[in-house]
Amino acid sequence: MNRDQEHKKIIRIMEVCGTHTQAISKSGIRSILSDDVKLLSGPGCPVCVTGEAYIDVAIELLSFDQVMLATFGDMLKVRGTFTSLSEKKRKDNVITVYSPEDAITLARRNGDKTVVFLAVGFETTAPIIAATIKNVYEHGPKNLFFLTALKRMEPILRFILADKGNKIDGLICPGHVASVLGADAFRFVTEEFHLPAVVCGFEGEDMKGGVYNLLGQIQGEKPVSFQNLYGRCVCNTGNKLAKEYLNEVFQIEDGYWRGIGMVSSSALGLRGNYQHLDAKKKFFISEKIILKPSDCQCREIILGRKAPYECKKFRQSCTPENPLGPCMISSEGACSAHYKYGRGI
Repeated sequence: MNRDQEHKKIIRIMEVCGTHTQAISKSGIRSILSDDVKLLSGPGCPVCVTGEAYIDVAIELLSFDQVMLATFGDMLKVRGTFTSLSEKKRKDNVITVYSPEDAITLARRNGDKTVVFLAVGFETTAPIIAATIKNVYEHGPKNLFFLTALKRMEPILRFILADKGNKIDGLICPGHVASVLGADAFRFVTEEFHLPAVVCGFEGEDMKGGVYNLLGQIQGEKPVSFQNLYGRCVCNTGNKLAKEYLNEVFQIEDGYWRGIGMVSSSALGLRGNYQHLDAKKKFFISEKIILKPSDCQCREIILGRKAPYECKKFRQSCTPENPLGPCMISSEGACSAHYKYGRGI
């Protein structure tokens, strides 16, 4: 048997949502599958794909007088080119928040400071960030600005599926993003790339149903198709109001993905008059990409070419207490999920 024949025996199914990554590991789905079925995690963790240069800019902002950063907790340990926010954090210069709206409260309470919210996420969190930006633009406070690293799911999926080095047989589409954009936003996976694809929910039964459905298609028991298995939360056209906010506040730009590089039209930047609230424009700074060797194999893991336990650093020198990369930091990261719930489950 040659290598190509041997390779075809392995079925590779990718999920591209951080919450799916958690759900698969936590529910133990891998333990009930045969050895020839591999579940791989794609670039579905927003913290994991945020570039080093973005962290560098956030750290640079702290060098300006009276600047306070508001950020989600997962971002603190993510390293930029040389250091992380946690290493630069003092009591009053980096504040952990739980929603973009918390940044408004923080700015109103600290009127003598310039507050910058680190806006990271996919189309899931982008609508509430857009609504917050719109609110700040119209009503203040005038001391709140935004440093954006918002990513779009479709371009990165196209990037992965077009790469012949990525051997993927089926795709579990992100349920949260689909609830905003609609199931139709992912039909291209089947219509253009001829891959079976499903939209799934997040309970164990949802995930098992999605995997079972894809296996049936991949093994020829059913015709290849795209199916929305999360009808209780996802409609074909998505959330109209959320999409209106996205289109009003943001414009599509090229985006840099950690471990992957620049991906065309994969980011959301502030549009038109809303650029007044762009922290980079206020402080006249820009992201400078510095190529630096890394011990972390996040590129291979984010692209689904390797499972976390195939990295020699995993559980050895790379642990949640001493993370070498963001995939071990964020609770939605593939390495973190594998570490917490075990290699085989």
